[in-house]
Amino acid sequence: MSRPPFLTLPGCARAYRLRTVRGEFAVHDARPEGAARGAVLLVPGFTGSKEDFIALLEPLVRAGFRAVAVDGRGQHETEGPRDEAAYAQEELAQDVLAQAAALEVGAGGGAAERGVPLHVLGHSLGGLIVRAAVMRAPETFASLTLMSSGPAAISEPQQARTKLLIDALTVSDMESVWQAMRELDPPEAPEESTSPAVEGFLHKRWLATVPEQLMATGRQLNREPDRVAELAAVPLPKHVLSGVLDYAWPVPLMDEMAERLAAHRTVIKGAGHSPNAERPQSTAEALIAFWDGLARQ
Repeated sequence: MSRPPFLTLPGCARAYRLRTVRGEFAVHDARPEGAARGAVLLVPGFTGSKEDFIALLEPLVRAGFRAVAVDGRGQHETEGPRDEAAYAQEELAQDVLAQAAALEVGAGGGAAERGVPLHVLGHSLGGLIVRAAVMRAPETFASLTLMSSGPAAISEPQQARTKLLIDALTVSDMESVWQAMRELDPPEAPEESTSPAVEGFLHKRWLATVPEQLMATGRQLNREPDRVAELAAVPLPKHVLSGVLDYAWPVPLMDEMAERLAAHRTVIKGAGHSPNAERPQSTAEALIAFWDGLARQ
């Protein structure tokens, strides 16, 4: 579970509901004062939300990029039905494409930002979702970044943990499952401790998430096939970014995936599964360097 380092939106950002052809989605939209030289859609992972990217917003805006972080359907402040079928990967990928279209950037965007390149980044589960969106409509985006997201299903130990969570959600309410998860969590080291405000937010976010969303996407994490060859055939610049340690997808597996994709590869020092929250400045710098490199080509 990603833990944002803080919860206060920077002055360059505002929270609102993005209207799309597939419904409304809660977003944090951060924009530079002048014309943006690029934009990025930030898609969170399993049990996550738009707040996981909150520490990336200001550094990206300072570099001239518009950054939009979104709650997917059934996540935190975006509503979703109590039906697992609504959270099939294809449905979530279509949502991403609808969000991209509603941002009014890119070749088909609104007059204010027409022609501004739109990049997409998916964290963890979000990486599986955005790669499905990219394979469906690659012309929508200028590049793809997979952050802490691997080639296929998560590691076997994490599959077992996720199955336990799915099983618990089928028989218990969200509050009971939350309390059980907290009891199973190892004690945090002092440097990893979470502020009371963030801890309260994590609890609130969990209770606001639709359980069917968690069950459906948890099964996706456990069953995802290897689609790297399909993605490699998509003529879009690709970036694989991770921390130095990852329990969901081992780092050597992401190294190999990057080679198979002929992708740019970044490893963020001092980060684990959530570089966006753990080392936001270094992560922002790596993203900006990747996008700037594309602009010079």
